[in-house]
Amino acid sequence: MAIPDFKSIMLPLLEFAGALQGKRARKGIFITTSRFCDTAKDFASNLENKIILIDGEQLAQYRIDFGVGVAPEAVYEIKRIDTDYFSDN
Repeated sequence: MAIPDFKSIMLPLLEFAGALQGKRARKGIFITTSRFCDTAKDFASNLENKIILIDGEQLAQYRIDFGVGVAPEAVYEIKRIDTDYFSDN
């Protein structure tokens, strides 16, 4: 996955941070389907208000973990031996 150029991530992130501040929000989640550059990560981590960054890889993992827009490919059954099956009790 390619890292987008500075403007394509930082400008929307700056606008989002400003919107949070304008609404006096203390937390926000910023999602991209690509990746965050190091500058964006540093910016978000140094803000007074918390902004959680979710990139495309994390988003895909959340979709799998929570079953959003995914379908099972295969299901495996794990069996154990029932030791009481042949007992006289």
